[in-house]
Amino acid sequence: MKLTTMTQVTLDGVMQGNGGASDEDRRNGFERGGWALGKGDDETHALIKQTYQRADAFLFGRRTYELFAASWGSMTEQDNPDWAAVTRALNTQPKYVVSTTLADPAWPGTTLLAGDVAAAIRELKAKSDGELQVHGSGTLIRWLLANDLVDEMTLMVVPVILGQGARLFPENGPDLALDLVESRVDTKGVAINVYRPA
Repeated sequence: MKLTTMTQVTLDGVMQGNGGASDEDRRNGFERGGWALGKGDDETHALIKQTYQRADAFLFGRRTYELFAASWGSMTEQDNPDWAAVTRALNTQPKYVVSTTLADPAWPGTTLLAGDVAAAIRELKAKSDGELQVHGSGTLIRWLLANDLVDEMTLMVVPVILGQGARLFPENGPDLALDLVESRVDTKGVAINVYRPA
């Protein structure tokens, strides 16, 4: 499987608390949650839905897994008809979570990855064609990049600056060369950039 990531970030690189609830992720005193709500036009929303629909499996870090399980995992397609395709994908496709602290994942269809995680992910990638997707999960994405496991990254850059919050890329980290393979800006100023490791 091809391992892909899709991440919403601000112009200053923040990815924390992008979702619909302002209290979604308050780590380290973060108070500016919900910054991506209402951003992006209909084409961008269609792209997000299509991305989830083509997933053959999902890979999460523990924190994102718990957020998704509490929201999407408790939803039915009827609860949010506009996003039914995302609900269906998340609740029917296999889910893998990387964690050393989660003991018994409750979301049906979830497998815990522990031990030699890099080997487990390489095995997943080699097992079949298709797409293994990572949404959110910044710590995991950084680790996957450092271990040369990412095949493609989509960054959705929302035109806001927050000045606080956890960033996708740390102040100090490895340097990575990427090739830009696709780019567009929607009518609301959200830039969608697709990269592959060079």
